[in-house]
Amino acid sequence: MITCPKCFKENQDHYKFCLGCGAELPRDASPKKFAAGTPPQGVPAVRPAAAAAIIDEVTSQGAGMTVPMPKKAPVAAPTVASAIAPPAAPPAAPSPSPIAAPATPPTPDKSSTAGANASGPPVLCPQCDHPNPGNNKFCASCGFKLTRPSAEVAPAAAAAVAPAGPAAAPSGVVLTALRADGTEAGSYALPSGNANIGRDVGAIFAGDSYLSPRHATFLPRGGKLFIKDENSLNGVYKRLRRDEPIAINFTDVFRIGQELLRYEPLSPMPATADNVERLGSPSKGYIGRIALVIGRDATGNAFPLPEAGIHLGRERGDVLFPEDGYVSGLHCRLAPVNGQLYLTDLGSSNGTFVRINGETDVIDGDILLMGQQLFRISM
Repeated sequence: MITCPKCFKENQDHYKFCLGCGAELPRDASPKKFAAGTPPQGVPAVRPAAAAAIIDEVTSQGAGMTVPMPKKAPVAAPTVASAIAPPAAPPAAPSPSPIAAPATPPTPDKSSTAGANASGPPVLCPQCDHPNPGNNKFCASCGFKLTRPSAEVAPAAAAAVAPAGPAAAPSGVVLTALRADGTEAGSYALPSGNANIGRDVGAIFAGDSYLSPRHATFLPRGGKLFIKDENSLNGVYKRLRRDEPIAINFTDVFRIGQELLRYEPLSPMPATADNVERLGSPSKGYIGRIALVIGRDATGNAFPLPEAGIHLGRERGDVLFPEDGYVSGLHCRLAPVNGQLYLTDLGSSNGTFVRINGETDVIDGDILLMGQQLFRISM
C-alpha cells in the first residue's frame, strides 16, 4: 500500500494518484512482485467424476500433514485442479503447500472491494478510459477529476455516443473527441437546429472543468454550419490548415503548444496632466507586439513584431519556446501583407489555433479546441 502524503489515504501499490485528493503518489515504494495463481506450465483439466477419487488418494497419503482435508468433501473442479501437484511430482512425498492453499482463502483485492462497495457503477475516466470505482473523485491512473453523470444525463449521454451516421445524427453533424495521440475518445451527434455545447450537456463534455456550463452554440444557416462562442471563460479555438494564412487583428488570441499569445498594438504612453512626455525606446519599424497571456487580464513576456514578420518555434525562428514540448521546431509565421497581419501554420505536429470572436463558419474535417479537448467535425 502507498499512503498519500497529503491526505494520508491508503492506495494500491500500482496507483499513480491518490483516490481521495488526486495528489500524485510517491514512487519510492517498490511494487509487490506478481505471483501467478497457476504454475507456468498450466494445470491439466480434471473431470468432476474423478475429483472424489483423487481427493481420497491425496488425503490418505498426507495423513501426517498439519492441514488435513475432509474425506470426499464437495470441492469444485477448478479448486481441486489448483490443489493437486502436476503429474510429474512424486506421489510419495507431496508438498504441503498445494494442499494448504485451498484452506486459506485468497486475499481480496481492495480495489475490487472498493468498487463493489462503492455507490453507483464504475466510472470510466474520460481522459485515459481507466475504470474507477463509483466513489473515486480522481482517476487512479492519470489523476483526472472524475464526474459522475446524474440519472437524467445518463440516458442522453448513451444516446449521444452512438456510432456516427445518419441515424445517430439528425443534423448530420458529429463531434468526435480526440485524445493527445489522435485516437478517438467518444462522439456526440448534434441535434437538429441550434445546438448548445458545454459542461452541462454531459456526454463527452461532462468531465472537462475548463468548459463553461454553456460554452458554445452551433448554428446551421444557409446551408453552412457556424459556431458561436457564448462568452465562455476559456474560449473556442479553431485549428488552422497547413500553409493557409489567416488574418489577425489587434487583441486577437492564438495558441501554439501550451502558449497563449495576443497581438497587441504598440501604443505610446500618453503625457501626464502637466504635459510631460514619458521617455521610451523608439518603435520605428515595428507594427505591434506579441504578448504571452498568463491570466485573464495579465500578460507576461512581450515580443516586438517587425515589418518583416517573425517565425515562432521550439528550435528555430525569431521567438523560441524551448521548454514547451508541444511546440514544433518551426511552428508558425506572422507576416504583414499590405498592412494586414497574417498567421500561417508551417506544418506543426500539434497545430496552430486561433480564438474565434463572435461566430465563424466550420466545414467537414475542421478541428476545434474547447476547454482541454479537441473535437473533429464530421458533416
